[in-house]
Formats: sequence, structure tokens, C-alpha cells
Amino acid sequence: MKKVTLLTSTAAILAALSVPAFAQSEISTGADATGISRIDDRITDIEDAVTDSFDRDNDADRFGPADRRQGLFGTMSLSYTGRTGNTENQDLAIGGRVNFNQGQFAQSVGLSIEFGEDDNGNKDQEEINAIYDAQYYFNDQFYAFALGRVTQNGLVDGVRNNDAQSDEDFAAEFDNLRTDAFLGFGPGYRVLNTQDTTWRVQAGVGVRYTKTGAQELGANFDGTPVGSSSDTDVGYIASSRLYHRFNENVFITNDTDYLGSGDSPDVITNEFGVNFRVSEQLATRVSYTTAYQEEREIRTNNTVGVAVVYGF
Repeated sequence: MKKVTLLTSTAAILAALSVPAFAQSEISTGADATGISRIDDRITDIEDAVTDSFDRDNDADRFGPADRRQGLFGTMSLSYTGRTGNTENQDLAIGGRVNFNQGQFAQSVGLSIEFGEDDNGNKDQEEINAIYDAQYYFNDQFYAFALGRVTQNGLVDGVRNNDAQSDEDFAAEFDNLRTDAFLGFGPGYRVLNTQDTTWRVQAGVGVRYTKTGAQELGANFDGTPVGSSSDTDVGYIASSRLYHRFNENVFITNDTDYLGSGDSPDVITNEFGVNFRVSEQLATRVSYTTAYQEEREIRTNNTVGVAVVYGF
């Protein structure tokens, strides 16, 4: 029970903060017209972002599949907003996740669809994303995994989206990825799996498929023909997840991921997080994230994040 004490208290604080905001559509009569509801929604967004930061560090897979919910379950959501009057636009967002766990085998499929228009009625968002995650545990230490991802940006098509789009932005579409997909699999191993320290590593191979805006159109920005309609090559993935608890109030995590392939740029990310409970009401998370992408002029971006939750 000791290993979940900190996580339970943190989750309780987060729940206390988020439930009241989620349950109300309007704070009081007149809140919508005066703009209070809009600010309250923004407060909820900030609370949700902090909750997500803590949830990622909690890492549901840290101690294996023993406590996983069994059977088929999931969630689906839809949001639509249409505006008329001074502005004419609309936004549609659909998201969902389906899980199926049976014994040592766990699978998850996620989907998000987002469409939007600007004030002139031109499309300013058209994105479809899908993910797949599967794990099969042979024993407490050794497991096999499969990961899949498909991302498509319909606006990257070599066609001007509107008259206001600059030549620079239009030219960038030819180099940007319209479609980026990866499917990989391999083994994973829990090097350490104690009450205070867990460390698992996994690595595998797969297939990466990419298509740029120029490949979709069949020509480059200057009109020269494109050599291929898409790129498909072998991809490589490697990941590490480290967790260590110093005491019931402080634990650290370090997550590292690598994705590479022959023709597409390498991507490496590392996130180091320190989580600690100052009191029964106060929990804090500090993180430092490094993201490396091979094709960028400045290849490395660094981000410092601080999340604080206080319940009273």
C-alpha cells in the first residue's frame, strides 16, 4: 500500500479541484452574457492541463498489468460549434478511445478528428489522428509490445487555403508532412520492479510511411516533378521509463523515446520530472523536456514546466 500513498493523495486533490468545474455549464444566472463562463472554462482548461501532467508521471503501466480493468470499455466525445453574424465559421472535434484487456493481453485504439473554418469560411484545420497500443506480458518482467500511429493534415496539399496565405507559408506546405504513419513492434523488459524503483526498456522495428505536400500534388513549389508519391522505409524505436521514489512525498521520473528511419529525420525526446507533496493539500511537479529533431535548423528545443495543485 505504501507505493500508492502519494499517488492516491495527489489524485484526490486533483479530483476535488476538477469535479465542481466539470459539473457546471454556467456559474450563475447571467454568467454567460457577462463573460464569466468563458473565463471559468479557461480555468477548467488550466486545471485539466495540470491534471494531465500528473497523470503522465503516474504511468499506469509502471507495475505491470495486475490491476488493469478487464474486458471492453472506452469513451467517445463530440464537440461542434457553428457561428453566424459578425463571423461565419464552424469547428468540429471528435475523439474516442476503446480498450480491450484480457488476461495478460491489453489493447487500446484512439481516434481524433478535427475540422475548422476561419472567419472567411475557409478551412483552417483538417486533422485526423489514430493510435494503437498493445502489450502482452509473458511474465512479470518480459513482454511484447506493438505501437501504431497515423497522422494526416489535410491542409498540407500544395493548394492555397485562402487569399491571405503568404507565399512563405504556402511554400512551406510542400515540405511539410501531409501523412505520417508508423507501425512497430518488439520486446520489452523490466530491469527493475521494486516498491521504490521501476525501470523498463523496450526497442523494436517497424515501418514508417510519410507523404509531403509536394508528393501529394506531384510537383515541388517551383513546378519540378517529384520523384516519388510517398516514402516508405524501415523505422526504429527505443524507449526507457524510469521511476524512483525517495520517500512517500518525493518521486522522480525520466522518460526517453527515440524514433528513426532511413529517409525520415530522427526524433528524440527526454522528459525528466520531479514530483513532490509539500502537504496533504499541496502537490507540485517540475519537469525539464528536451526534444531533438534532425531536420530543424536549431535541432534541440528545451522546455521547463511547473505544475502545482492546491486543494482546500
